[in-house]
Amino acid sequence: MVTDETMMFRLGADENKAQSIIRKVCAAMKEKGYNPTNQLVGYILSGDPAYITSYKDARSMIRSLERDELLEELVRSYLKETGAEEA
Repeated sequence: MVTDETMMFRLGADENKAQSIIRKVCAAMKEKGYNPTNQLVGYILSGDPAYITSYKDARSMIRSLERDELLEELVRSYLKETGAEEA
């Protein structure tokens, strides 16, 4: 059936996937004694996966996301937490 209505595109499932990966990766880094904030910033800026521990498959998980997806999710989460809204 063909319709003239505009379709809405939502990223809900991908957002949940990104959030889950970030949480697991941060937990693995904390367990190994790393500062997740510093390590994620290093990874986002350089693209070098060596900033992320391979412990509990964290490096493979983080690489399953594009760096722009990772940054987008981090910003979205920050804006939500601070009460700011996206334009």
